[in-house]
Amino acid sequence: MTDLPIHDALPDLLNALRSQGCAVLQAPPGAGKTTVVPLAMLDAQLTVQRILMLEPRRLAARAAAERMAQTLGEQVGQTVGYRIRGDSKTTKVTRIEVVTEGILTRMIQSDPELSGIGAVIFDEFHERSLNADLGLALCLEITDVLRDDLILLAMSATLDAEPVAKLMQAPIITSQGRAFPVKTHWLNAPVPKFQRLEQATADLIEQAVSETNGGVLVFLPGEGEIRRVQSLLNLPPDCHVHPLYGAMDFAAQRAAIQPASQGRKIVLSTSIAETSLTIQDVRVVVDAGRARRARFDPGSGMSRLVTERVSRAEATQRQGRAGRVAEGDCFRLWTKGEEGALTAFPPAEIEAADLTGLALELALWGAHATDLPFLTPPHEGSFREAQDVLGMLGALDTNKRLTDHGRHMAMHPLHPRLSHMLSVAGQDASPLAALLAARDPLSRGAPCDLALRLEAIDDLKRFTDHRPWRVNRTALHSIRDELKRLRRTTKSDHKGAMSPAEMAALAYPDRIGLRRKGDAPRFLLSGGKGAILPDDDPLASTRLIVITDTDGNPREARIRQAIAISETELRTIYSDQIAWQHICEWSKRERRVIAQSREMFGAIALNDRLWKEAPVETIALAMLDGVRDLGFTFSTAAQRFIARVHLIRAAGHDLPDMSNQALMENIADWLLPHIHGIKSVDDWRKFDVLNALRAMLNWPQTQLLDHLAPAHFETPLGRQIPIDYGSETPEITLRIQEMFGQVVHPKVGNTPLRVTLLSPAQRPVQTTTDIPGFWATSYADVRKDMRGRYPRHPWPEDPTQADPTLRVKRKR
Repeated sequence: MTDLPIHDALPDLLNALRSQGCAVLQAPPGAGKTTVVPLAMLDAQLTVQRILMLEPRRLAARAAAERMAQTLGEQVGQTVGYRIRGDSKTTKVTRIEVVTEGILTRMIQSDPELSGIGAVIFDEFHERSLNADLGLALCLEITDVLRDDLILLAMSATLDAEPVAKLMQAPIITSQGRAFPVKTHWLNAPVPKFQRLEQATADLIEQAVSETNGGVLVFLPGEGEIRRVQSLLNLPPDCHVHPLYGAMDFAAQRAAIQPASQGRKIVLSTSIAETSLTIQDVRVVVDAGRARRARFDPGSGMSRLVTERVSRAEATQRQGRAGRVAEGDCFRLWTKGEEGALTAFPPAEIEAADLTGLALELALWGAHATDLPFLTPPHEGSFREAQDVLGMLGALDTNKRLTDHGRHMAMHPLHPRLSHMLSVAGQDASPLAALLAARDPLSRGAPCDLALRLEAIDDLKRFTDHRPWRVNRTALHSIRDELKRLRRTTKSDHKGAMSPAEMAALAYPDRIGLRRKGDAPRFLLSGGKGAILPDDDPLASTRLIVITDTDGNPREARIRQAIAISETELRTIYSDQIAWQHICEWSKRERRVIAQSREMFGAIALNDRLWKEAPVETIALAMLDGVRDLGFTFSTAAQRFIARVHLIRAAGHDLPDMSNQALMENIADWLLPHIHGIKSVDDWRKFDVLNALRAMLNWPQTQLLDHLAPAHFETPLGRQIPIDYGSETPEITLRIQEMFGQVVHPKVGNTPLRVTLLSPAQRPVQTTTDIPGFWATSYADVRKDMRGRYPRHPWPEDPTQADPTLRVKRKR
């Protein structure tokens, strides 16, 4: 312990903490910061109160405490102790307490002054967990308002230190470290897409073992990958494989980090081994290039772990584990070219995780997210959504203030959905809370029913005797451990027993699904979204279910876990939220306005009946949505009217915009008063909007339109011929005989009309913008051709002197 790289930086660090009360320490992996710095601060008597050190994981917290106690020649719980969820070893004489990050928040909420704590160390702060970010923000406010003597230290191996130092107003102390060189081995070609990660990693491990000496540390994303890689390995007899992940019991974890008594040790680990832990005798690292991160999962309504590529900072951190005690090798499951595509740093959890728990903690603290000094402020929209969930659960009132129920919810170190369920249902909800907080203990392909999983938790032997699905015993063991903790910490003070379905409905009031009509098992959720079950799932024919997990698809999510609930059970817990409502809406499926009275719970209708007294105005409003769905159907007259308006509007005159887009955007203003009685697609297709369009113009505008772009041309016979303004030139179409005697070409304003002259059979004979010119030139040829075809119709030699007519000659 006296020759670690961190010792070179200790004088500057202790001076900074003594003079300024805060610092940011950068030290590479293996420098010794985790086990040396707290003891050095204690030895330097920087504070007479306890030193609190935060670790991101329970194993790291226990290991750090044991290592420091071993250095002092003491048992854990004397000078150095630890406190993690479900386990604690501290005494009255403990001076250094290593805790997981969530413990700090609980301590601050119960004692804002942190009485008895003289210093808080944020170890491995580069991991940027939500709890660490919140803890630092709260501690900075405490030092600013309540405790100017509280010492704060952020430590990291790969942290971008400048923003943290600026936030803390702290100096940066750097330990250069004395790590041994590590040779990096990249793949020659990318892993083929068809090859599974586990097989590619197993092949790379076998290569690394054959080419190197010493212990091997393999980084994989999770327990499942660890188990599958372990089953694929074909290693020499002297190699001993040890899994290492958070859900293991501590004895197995300890065996993985202890030196091998004989042969070579191969440790298959999650990112738990990236930081804080020292795994002795490791000379080789094999990096599968994947990491699990917390991401908000809209399928479960909570944070879930997702698998992503590692960042360059994480890859560097992992590589450094091979050079702590000697020269080493790092084998990477990607090519050197692929490395350039890696992000520089992993994202902070606050940028992607569910913020409901954070919103509850801030409400308990009495602050908004903008009030605290966060290194990365939470996204405003995501934070509002989190507050909406808390409001739905009764934790916040309409003014976003914490309710008494919300204060009680904050006592449970669970997602607020589950703490709400426990607060209302009591201790009986512990099995379901433990189950929903964990990953699914049943294998893929198992039915979605939560009741099956609760049965496995209750009696695994009886369950496996009658069920064909594989049970993940590690996951089940973790659930049972959490169940024991919840039963110890949860009071059984509710009135009356609740079924698991009722409990699930408490946690997910927005996920109660009503089966839609039809063969496919599709469900409409009380929160307004849609979800679908596999066709062969036993719950497929169930009328009402509570959905606790989906794949998160925003369009129509596939259900992964659910439980059947009866209408009686639903009414038992939500009777105050079920009420009859008048609903008048456009049905896209039936293509008509539906007017019903529905007994609603959220967005689902438990019962419905015809609303016979629906006001005509209400029906017309609903029909507007139908028009938006169906689009406009303009009659020929309406099209001509719109074209006239376009023409005069384009000339600079003040007339309404009658483009399709403008008409649709302002549909309620001009169409609503005219569609009373229109209820269906057939009604709409028969309806002519011409009068509604005309009503958009006031009297002066109408006069202007009729003067500059008249709707009709009056023929020499006095007939009104519609003028078509749909093309570049206004146009009329009529029989050639009706224009006899017309010696002046008709115009609209200064624009000649385009005249299409028709034969008696209504076929075009000539199109012209010069009637006098046509009479004088082309008419003779037309007359010659037409007289033979239509002898009973007049064809005078001089049409300018003939009378217009639509009659034929009498037979002789």
